[in-house]
Amino acid sequence: MPVIAMNQEMGSLGKDVAAALAADLGLSLVRHEVVVHVADKMHVKKSLVRRVMEGKGGIVDRMTTDTASLAIYTAEEVYELAAKGNMVIRGWGATYLLRAIPHIPSIRVCAPIESRVRNLMQKLETDDQDLLREEIQRSDAAHIANMQHRFGVTWGDPMLYDLVLNTERISITSCVEQIKALLARPEFQETPASHARLANLALQAHIKAALKAGPDTADISITIDVDGSNAVLRGIVFDESEKAAAERVAKKVPGVASVENGLRLMAKSRLFTSDEKY
Repeated sequence: MPVIAMNQEMGSLGKDVAAALAADLGLSLVRHEVVVHVADKMHVKKSLVRRVMEGKGGIVDRMTTDTASLAIYTAEEVYELAAKGNMVIRGWGATYLLRAIPHIPSIRVCAPIESRVRNLMQKLETDDQDLLREEIQRSDAAHIANMQHRFGVTWGDPMLYDLVLNTERISITSCVEQIKALLARPEFQETPASHARLANLALQAHIKAALKAGPDTADISITIDVDGSNAVLRGIVFDESEKAAAERVAKKVPGVASVENGLRLMAKSRLFTSDEKY
């Protein structure tokens, strides 16, 4: 039940590698499913989610988009897709989100910018090199900003990947063979422990999404630990009603059997300025 996480890098031929790999192994290739589901959960247009994630959104888009919800619902979708197995997931932060799962390889397909410009010129049948170079640079800047903002990591850092493939020197077919060889290695075989790790992260993501969707818990920021069907809530909430609401929402999430509520209430002294009397 292989799952491969791949990056998105405009003009790198990563899309072609992902498609060829999926066809060779009989895997599903994630395309627009994430956009559709995230947009539905946020009650916004699919085009808005796509613009923001690709860095094409204007100032109004950026100011009116709930980036916290976007990150939470995106992570939920990625973990849910990975839990189904037999999947190539390209983009959406999958290479970072899934790197904690031992049996899921994170792959970067890249190429120098001039090679990427040539690839796009051929694909789009245009000779406007300057326009394509600007589009690639804009796309790269958006990926850098998204990865830094969401995960605090540098996009393109080779330490984030198990395999880096440069399509300027390696053909699409050779890239596919390299990935298949990696999948066959003992380090990337699914085990009960790695499967449980993925299941825990998927359930954790579902709980976070449920809290974000709840009218009484949308603004709560807490830590959620999951072990099997058991969830532990930790952190600080405003009052008893928020504490009870968080537990109530978590218990309703499918797959949760028990909830340990370790939430603490905010100290009263934090509710007022140092000079205010109460």
